[in-house]
Amino acid sequence: MTDLHDILASDAVLERVSAGTRKALFQQLAATAASVYGVDTSAVSEVVGTREKLGSTGFGGGVATPHGKLPGLDRVCGVFARLAQPIDFDSVDDMPVDIVFMLLSPPDAGATHLKALARVSRALRDQAFVAKLRGAGSRDALVALLSADQTCDAA
Repeated sequence: MTDLHDILASDAVLERVSAGTRKALFQQLAATAASVYGVDTSAVSEVVGTREKLGSTGFGGGVATPHGKLPGLDRVCGVFARLAQPIDFDSVDDMPVDIVFMLLSPPDAGATHLKALARVSRALRDQAFVAKLRGAGSRDALVALLSADQTCDAA
């Protein structure tokens, strides 16, 4: 089951993003967060960039989950991007990244932030799901995959 609709607005799903570096990518993701969630672009870039300096959020398989806590937010929110070309992320497996889910939380989110990060991480560690994301033919298809309640019939 992959249903991230409560933390991911459909307008925060991007496809074919072109960025040559993590910094350029973070600036694009921050601009989207600013537009969709009403946060400050430079504050988002700074928060995510500062977290990234502690260690890469590229956790392998071409996937990264940059994240941070941002004053001014009243809930956990995210921006998803499928990149046009993979970029170096200093990932644990040294693979370049083409699937990115940026997660932003209020400063006092604590356990809520960790639970949201765990949900996103669990979804993006599912190789079959990530393959569907990579194969999606449109932004609408990505939105559907990321917000679909994919339950199985147990009969």
